[in-house]
Amino acid sequence: MSEPARRAPDTFSSTGVISGFRGPYRNGPPEDALAVEIPPIDHFGWPELRRMAAIVAIALNALAKAIPRKLFTHRKTRWAVVISNAAVDGFEKLGPTFVKLGQLIASSPGLFPPALADACQRCLDEVPPFDAAEVHRMIREDLGRSPAQLFCSFDDYPLSAASVAQVHACVLPDGRDAVVKLQRPNISAEMNTDLRILHKLALALARTKAGMRFNAPAVIEDLHQVTNQELNFALEAHRQSCFRENIGVFGDNKWVTAPEVYWDYCGPRTICMERMVGVPMDAFDIIRDRDIDAELVLRRGCKVWLEAALVHGPFHGDMHAGNVWLLDDGRTSFLDFGIMGELDEQWRKFLCDVLYTILFDRHYLRIARAFRHMEIFPSQMEMSDEVVASQLKMVLDPLLDQSVSALDLGEIIAHAYEIAESLGAIAPKEMVLITKQLLYLERYTKELVPDYMMVRDPFLVINIFPEAASAKADELGITLPD
Repeated sequence: MSEPARRAPDTFSSTGVISGFRGPYRNGPPEDALAVEIPPIDHFGWPELRRMAAIVAIALNALAKAIPRKLFTHRKTRWAVVISNAAVDGFEKLGPTFVKLGQLIASSPGLFPPALADACQRCLDEVPPFDAAEVHRMIREDLGRSPAQLFCSFDDYPLSAASVAQVHACVLPDGRDAVVKLQRPNISAEMNTDLRILHKLALALARTKAGMRFNAPAVIEDLHQVTNQELNFALEAHRQSCFRENIGVFGDNKWVTAPEVYWDYCGPRTICMERMVGVPMDAFDIIRDRDIDAELVLRRGCKVWLEAALVHGPFHGDMHAGNVWLLDDGRTSFLDFGIMGELDEQWRKFLCDVLYTILFDRHYLRIARAFRHMEIFPSQMEMSDEVVASQLKMVLDPLLDQSVSALDLGEIIAHAYEIAESLGAIAPKEMVLITKQLLYLERYTKELVPDYMMVRDPFLVINIFPEAASAKADELGITLPD
């Protein structure tokens, strides 16, 4: 990354807005800004003790309010539901870290008690925004000028507010509609303090039978890693820009996009980007009412995501509906690049082998050999690749032969994991994020086009396996879309 050039003196228009403003990241963020600093999670001092006292007080208060409701108003409600709702009341009062924990629980229902997972759905709603004075202060600190000097207009009330940041609409001096994403003030110190406390509690919980079931320390450690990456806005903007550029590498994918980053207006806690207008992918009724080919929309989006994961490396790691939109002009847009995954070359090759087998030839020996090459199986396992392949064939063939509406991608993935685990496999951490995104895609598909089946569509891999995909399309007698 080149060093930023010396900035020329600002020129103001008649309205007091700077013409041609160029901020600290005008040439892109410097290399050192992209480094993720992850503070130790096992440090515990006075800030953690003070915060723990506040957490205990808020938790007891939430419980004290919940118990009378159970005894006198909602007698038929199960205690598990009452306590879970009280916990989420506490999460909302405790702020971003606990809201994010609630989001993690809500999006991983199989790992947590159903009552708690259901109650945590509330954490997926918006959180209260921070005030306009704080917004103006942060923009002045990051960019050196007030919003009134930088933008033709700036909306002090956010379009949306989430656990880590909020988004404000604005208009650039050249008339382009944009949004500014601002990180919550003091969020890094607050969240890391909370995560250290949660880690201590998780270690204690891990000694219980329930805690051992879902490996609480590992959950918090993963949240700690992901959160500190998400708090690096320079890295997020850089990843967003790279993802957007990679979409068009093969000369197609013109119906899929991501917001352009406006680097002149970016800083350490500020991302300015193109404003997208549309609806989230789970606005199912609205999408059904539009005169569009919903199946083609989903195929195009899935194709771009697979190319990112299997060809380019960095892929979107949080494709819930708020982060994937159908735009008013018919394009699909990926949003919010705070959580990204990246597979190394070996993992990309492994997943390509799995995908090729399922889509084209069901040559399961290829997958068995890929398992061994990636050392997914323990070294002492004596079972031959041929035996592993026969196990895969026995379970996966019937699933792949089901009718279109009966085929369940989540079921296929679950069975594949069960087979691997039954053979002594070591569960690969790299697959968790991939699997979660595939299940998001499957949810949109089942709601909008239940007869469409991703695992039989050669269009999705036309840039990954061009010859095999073209041959498969000819065999099926179909024309692949643009």
